[in-house]
Amino acid sequence: MAQLDPKNINKIVLAYSGGLDTSIIAKWLQETYDAEVITFTADIGQGEEVEPARAKAQAMGIKHIHIEDLREEFARDYVFPMFRANAIYEGEYLLGTSIARPLIAKRLVEIAKEHNADAISHGATGKGNDQVRFELGAVALSPDVVTIAPWREWDLSSRESLMQYAKEHDIAIDYAGNKKKSPYSMDANLLHISYEGGVLEEPYTEAEEDMWRWSVSPEDAPDKAQYLELEYKKGDIVAIDGEALKPYEVMIKLNEIGGKHGIGRLDIVENRYVGMKSRGCYETPAGTIMLKAHRGIESLTLDREAAHLKDELMPRYAKIIYNGYWFSPERMMLQALIDKSQEYVNGTVRVKLYKGAVSVVGRKSDDSLFDEKIATFEDDAGAYDQKDAEGFIRLNGLRLAIEASRGRDLSK
Repeated sequence: MAQLDPKNINKIVLAYSGGLDTSIIAKWLQETYDAEVITFTADIGQGEEVEPARAKAQAMGIKHIHIEDLREEFARDYVFPMFRANAIYEGEYLLGTSIARPLIAKRLVEIAKEHNADAISHGATGKGNDQVRFELGAVALSPDVVTIAPWREWDLSSRESLMQYAKEHDIAIDYAGNKKKSPYSMDANLLHISYEGGVLEEPYTEAEEDMWRWSVSPEDAPDKAQYLELEYKKGDIVAIDGEALKPYEVMIKLNEIGGKHGIGRLDIVENRYVGMKSRGCYETPAGTIMLKAHRGIESLTLDREAAHLKDELMPRYAKIIYNGYWFSPERMMLQALIDKSQEYVNGTVRVKLYKGAVSVVGRKSDDSLFDEKIATFEDDAGAYDQKDAEGFIRLNGLRLAIEASRGRDLSK
């Protein structure tokens, strides 16, 4: 990773949301480095208009402004491959923020090359995981990249100091004087919306009901269940209720339907890669449905040992993504194994959505490994000889019998 020399910084590509932090960062970069700032704003399904970022950037004299719709690439090349692995971090978190950072890092590096820029910059703080994810992703794709992280350099250490800086530099922030502004730090994309800060900094305090943006409370969800049929091809959802959809369209539809039924809320304390614990709340309606349904179709089509091997590797895979190593040899190796396992993960899963819960209530596949002739409780016409189980048990119990015969008490 290249070292920062302010004298050599003439162009900087900034990951720009148009919000308070990155607007101030854009001005700070201009003043501190006397450099041209190029902005990059990604639409990855955050549910808000990204085009207003153009006007804000122009107001600061920025000439080169990149605003891109990356929803399909995000869903197809990042979210869907991750869900083939059934990835969950620390047993609960569906990695909504983690999986979005590699794509943004990739485009930052590409745009920097297009403009022959000297550095990239982001608005992640020095306390969080995102700084790690952005910068590991960038260096993996461009080993000589120079990254400027203002939160690790400047002395603007509070929200009040940021507001004062904006006032002094005539930076137009729409919500600067809005007393109804959310007290939470939020991040959203096609997969989830996250909440940190405010009352959530006290782990024993329950999240306020009006915090949640994407879902109704399960108590207020419809009293009638809704059923969906999800069609899978090689581990990916390709249709909902018979309607063929692109990956990002699948997620949009499942977020809408899942949110209506109060699905996908999560309140956790997680272990950040930088060492501290952090309390966060998440809404992941589509992801919650996708995970449950994917395990449903795998239960029918995936060999036992292949399924168990995937489950053993999944925590490692999830940790790799959480810690920012999407672009790494180990993730690529695991992805090749995971994708190979999905060759026969085809068919249809029927799920039931009801008051915050997702249940798999049916599954079918032309590639099913379920053999009714063998599994039946009725006459199997000799498909399975139950006498074979006697020798199977005897051999598997042999080592235990030897232990006991030597006087070893295995009950303690």
